[in-house]
Amino acid sequence: MEKIPPFNAQKLEAACKVLADTERGLTGSEIGYLLQDCRINDVSQGMTKWKRLFNALVEMQNQHQVGNHLIMFINRALDPVGYARNKEKFSWRRNELNVILSFSGFAVREDGKVIHTPKETTLKGARARAGALKSALEDRNTHSEVFKYCPTEVVEDNYFHAVLESIKGVAQRIRDMSNLTTDGAELVNTAFSVKTPVLAINSLTTETEISEQKGFSNILVGLFGTARNPTAHAPKIIWQMTEHDALDIMSLVSFIHRKLDRAIKV
Repeated sequence: MEKIPPFNAQKLEAACKVLADTERGLTGSEIGYLLQDCRINDVSQGMTKWKRLFNALVEMQNQHQVGNHLIMFINRALDPVGYARNKEKFSWRRNELNVILSFSGFAVREDGKVIHTPKETTLKGARARAGALKSALEDRNTHSEVFKYCPTEVVEDNYFHAVLESIKGVAQRIRDMSNLTTDGAELVNTAFSVKTPVLAINSLTTETEISEQKGFSNILVGLFGTARNPTAHAPKIIWQMTEHDALDIMSLVSFIHRKLDRAIKV
């Protein structure tokens, strides 16, 4: 294996914090097993997970003056076989590592192996290259209409504006289908009325179908009030949007588009 220059402390720490993330990182026992498998001395077993991993890798870098041990550990940790029932966790770890590794000229492929790539110099470029949000949405088989209204925001992992634009896209699609010109709750209540509907997601001939139409209308009104209106009116620095929230909201938007696929104009 070629000799890889040592990683500086900042990059090594960032990689360890992803690999040992509290919620989506490796467990303590997994870290212990992988360190042993890579023949890396586990020098700080009593410390927090990321510090334990960081200290073990630092010791190997100082001893051998190469960065190979981090790459070896990542190759073992991201073996796709171990993620057969948890693709989202694999995607998150891979994408977050790709942001960090891109500054050193590396990337993790879909098979979990680290390869050489051109070095990245900006955070924006690193996040765009990793495409974390896009990858996670594709893994969820997200409806194509979601991407239609926020392609740039998704690629740049701009969670706040990706959510805003995707929900605005729902309203626009309803207007296009219904020929209505209003917005928000007024648009939804008019379009999906059960008494004088403009659009129907079923035949509206049974109580169950009428209940489904009402429920769908309520989902839309709730989505606009809970997610779109705050992002439309509050500054990004005040109304925080996490990756997890963005994925869940945009998955709901995807569900709505699938329902709209079946909707007919009455």
